[in-house]
Amino acid sequence: MSNYYKPSRKTDWNYGGSQWKLSRSKIDLFQQCARCFYLDNKLGTARPPGFPFNLNSAVDALLKKEFDIHRVAQSKHPIMEQYGIDVLPFEHPEIDIWRENFKGIRHNHVPTGFTVSGAVDDVWVNPAGELIVVDYKSTSKDAVIDALDEDWHDGYKRQMEVYQWLLRNKGFKVSNTGYFVYANASKDRKAFDGKLEFAVTLIAYTGDTSWIEPTLLNIKACLDSEEIPKADISCDYCLYREFAGKALLAQQNKSKQHVEVKKGVATDGTLGL
Repeated sequence: MSNYYKPSRKTDWNYGGSQWKLSRSKIDLFQQCARCFYLDNKLGTARPPGFPFNLNSAVDALLKKEFDIHRVAQSKHPIMEQYGIDVLPFEHPEIDIWRENFKGIRHNHVPTGFTVSGAVDDVWVNPAGELIVVDYKSTSKDAVIDALDEDWHDGYKRQMEVYQWLLRNKGFKVSNTGYFVYANASKDRKAFDGKLEFAVTLIAYTGDTSWIEPTLLNIKACLDSEEIPKADISCDYCLYREFAGKALLAQQNKSKQHVEVKKGVATDGTLGL
């Protein structure tokens, strides 16, 4: 058994179990592929996870420490001054819980009975008292990152919108505008010299949470059904399972025919002599 991938979990952690919750990442999985979501949450067999990006996690941790200095002092971070936005890091007794994985911001959604949760990177506040969701991202690309215009950025946008929805359901006034703090590691230096230099940009995004309520109802219907959702044609995991299954079945049939021939029974009914 793999020490990393656990293909089957205890039923308490599946839908209907006492430990099951609908996390932000599970909502995004449903948006990507309902079949993979069903296999994970209803049947208890998750996709193999990707290996953790420890460098990204290190950047996130350092950014949080940096913004926390300004949170305590209630002062503006230089990037706020650079982009001319009138905001401050939001101070709240639960801010560390909101940012902690497996805890995060939680809301009990009455129509479905789901406990919906998500761990935000940061929250700022403007003079009008509106909370602003902030997400940290890090990468290393040659071009300056000043827009979220790739197809795979849709997941980032949904992520922010779920956080906005969660905070609104906790009774806060939340701005539609959120920000991505993007740290881009430069590859232009002559040598590594034991350090990376990052160009940090701020990307504004106007969220739209109108998709969340109907999606939660669709998730509820999916999980309550005994019918397995269709494979998504754009899902690499579904495609792999389909073609791997076909290849294994073909090989199994070939192996079976070979054994039958060796035993003296040919596939056409004659003696395999």
